[in-house]
Amino acid sequence: MNKQYITKYKRDELISELERLKTVERKKIADKLEYARNLGDLSENAEYHDAREAQSELEARIEHIESILNSAEIIKNAKSDEVTLGSKVVVKKERGSVEIEYEIVGSAEVDLSVNKVSHESPLGGAMLGKKVGDVVELKTPKGVVRYIVVKIM
Repeated sequence: MNKQYITKYKRDELISELERLKTVERKKIADKLEYARNLGDLSENAEYHDAREAQSELEARIEHIESILNSAEIIKNAKSDEVTLGSKVVVKKERGSVEIEYEIVGSAEVDLSVNKVSHESPLGGAMLGKKVGDVVELKTPKGVVRYIVVKIM
């Protein structure tokens, strides 16, 4: 089983979602199934088939969350002079002035809309082990892009 690296915040979020899915959402689907069964013939009952599909998706999500939690290792945000899992890193393009802050997270927490990149992604992986002033090289379809590490938090 592969380890899933997550923050304490993400673990708490997943636990909360799991509890809601197991209690509230399962009850809603059970009620829909009961209602659909009472409509009669199940072979041609669209409401029953929709409820079964929703139940299947719900159980798959529950299983996925449980799998993450069972293999989770909480990221420790220890201060370090080099980029590690859990670091917030400010970089700028080698020939640019615009600074961008990224957070290096496990794959379960990736959210590019808030610059959370996986330690397994090309960018996140390239930053690991770098120190302030180091150059991070990233191969892209348009060629190599170089970033300079400005700050590590």
